[in-house]
Amino acid sequence: MLNKSDCQKCSNDKNSIFKLLNKQERSVFENNKQCTSYKKNEIIFKEGDMPSGLICLCSGKVKLIKEGVGGRDQIIRMENSVNFIGFRALFAGEHYIASAVAIEDCTLCYLEKKTLDKLIRANGSFALKIITILAKELGVSNERTLSLTQKHIRGRLAESLLVLINTFGYEDDGKTIKVYLSREDLANLSNMTTSNAIRTLSMFASEGVISIEGRRLSVEQFETLKNISSLG
Repeated sequence: MLNKSDCQKCSNDKNSIFKLLNKQERSVFENNKQCTSYKKNEIIFKEGDMPSGLICLCSGKVKLIKEGVGGRDQIIRMENSVNFIGFRALFAGEHYIASAVAIEDCTLCYLEKKTLDKLIRANGSFALKIITILAKELGVSNERTLSLTQKHIRGRLAESLLVLINTFGYEDDGKTIKVYLSREDLANLSNMTTSNAIRTLSMFASEGVISIEGRRLSVEQFETLKNISSLG
């Protein structure tokens, strides 16, 4: 069931890019956006699809997956609300290079490209903010590519845990990462086999760096985790 209050988060959140719109432009946005909901594990869009509009994640969490050699998936990005998903392909006029899958129930806001183009042409600050977001995304992607190709298993998994912390934050206890992934997803995020992910997590736990309770991962020694990632 669609939660209408969630649908407003993409425009009402204090960090929302849509706050840069003036009253008239905001009205255009609100009158043209479409909101929809997805259940956990539902596919939002598929690799190879052609984007037709801007997708904002109002609530929930999403993973972007690219199919690799032999059908093995690689998680190339994780997204939390309130962020855009798949918008690089939209502006490039290209097909999606990855699939977006809900990792928990989500609410999405969709804005058709012709309406988005109208807002970009009318508001320079809005346009510059989009360029900034794209530039930051490119920087993060470049860093991740370098890490996944040059770091050893421990460094890759440590970095992936830091990525999850940076993306989703902690629960109220200040140490439990606020997303609960399967071991397979952790492996796909870290470019390793599931067995290696399980073994490395167990090593981190035995060293007191993290504690594990099912899918709940709690960071006990944050600086040590950063050091493992830095050393690669």
